[in-house]
Amino acid sequence: MQIEIWSVGKENDTFINEGVLHYFKKTKPYINISLELIQLPKKAATTDVQRTKQLEEEAILKRLQPHHYLILLDEKGKLHTSPQWAEQFQQLMNMGTKTVVLLIGGAFGVSENIMKQAKQKWSLSKLVFPHQLVRLLLAEQVYRAFSILHNSPYHHS
Repeated sequence: MQIEIWSVGKENDTFINEGVLHYFKKTKPYINISLELIQLPKKAATTDVQRTKQLEEEAILKRLQPHHYLILLDEKGKLHTSPQWAEQFQQLMNMGTKTVVLLIGGAFGVSENIMKQAKQKWSLSKLVFPHQLVRLLLAEQVYRAFSILHNSPYHHS
């Protein structure tokens, strides 16, 4: 199985990118993980929320393949503990899932169509975070989940 983090939005600041890469490097012995930024062309920028969500939907659906297992990160999604994240990933591996896509939607959320495409909806917190920080938190939580699955001392229960 491999994990792809898809995030709508701009490039990471240097310190965020360094943190994401740090956790990706630590995760590599367990599983392949990557980050794909979904950026709309500047000429597509609009203040129309529905139009923005539609453009983001088109960009997401262009990438989404039948072998992808889409998990949407959403503030209204299901809250899991870190051991529960590990359990979820183990179940997906047991099911023979090829690629898990963890999607961080745009500033206005995602379209209803993308909501329906998601197999699961997870939440990192009841708090709202900037997208760049979510990327870093997500990279760390994936590392934590796989360190739990491999009995690494990183996670203390």
